Amino acid sequence: MIDRLAILGVGLLGGSLALAARARGVARRIVGVGRNPDRLGPALAAGAIDHATTEVRAAVRDADVVVLAATVAANDAWLPRVWEAAPATALVTDVGSTKRSIARVAEALRVGRREVQFVGSHPMAGSERSGYGAARADLFEGATVVVTSTDASEPRAVKAVVGLWEALGARVVTLDPDAHDRAVAAISHLPHLVAWALADAVARAEPGALDVAGAGFRDTTRIAASDPRVWRDILLANADALGPALAAFRTALAELESLVATGDGAALEAALARIKAFRESVR
Repeated sequence: MIDRLAILGVGLLGGSLALAARARGVARRIVGVGRNPDRLGPALAAGAIDHATTEVRAAVRDADVVVLAATVAANDAWLPRVWEAAPATALVTDVGSTKRSIARVAEALRVGRREVQFVGSHPMAGSERSGYGAARADLFEGATVVVTSTDASEPRAVKAVVGLWEALGARVVTLDPDAHDRAVAAISHLPHLVAWALADAVARAEPGALDVAGAGFRDTTRIAASDPRVWRDILLANADALGPALAAFRTALAELESLVATGDGAALEAALARIKAFRESVR
């Protein structure tokens, strides 16, 4: 049981965290922090949070656990303010889609104040929708959450962050920040870019085809409706890890294009069967 939980950014992930913590009795008191008080109103009215404020230092001064749940760039900018104001016993984590940048910020902050503990985390859950209106109390149930510990992480802090997510119904795996960013570049950031490129390609090549678009096109491009501001920060923060994933995609697409162009039906079918088997191994 967390006595006081502070969530900075009460959108899809932060709002879902508040709702899940409330529903599962994980926290006695939940404080929501945001830049715009009007955007905190719905969460406050719904009882997801007990108090809403725009003052980071006031919100975290007595917090047991602080969760940074804004964009990756905002989380990096907020962490020094949290570090300065949080009590010595505070545990800090985040829900950002990239981990190396915030781990570097935390490493620099430890030099001046080692007692505050930061352990990164990333729920592999979400939606193309954004904001508190898309938040759900069951968002993390059965979802994978990656906890990113480093050599500087205290074992008790890692255990506490793992325990938090397990209490919210998630399945936890641990990776170091470098391995995390390479993995999500391939299985999350690349698919988002591909979905945007596919939607853009159709708009360029045959925009009238949207009149007959079916479930296949909608399913494949669903994540292209994600928040551009959020994904701008993610893609720029992980650009170097995304590079090899994009190169692999270009190679895979070029090989399929070549098989179609040459009319080699047997080779095309074999390639599609191989890829189909890989896709079916995904659980």
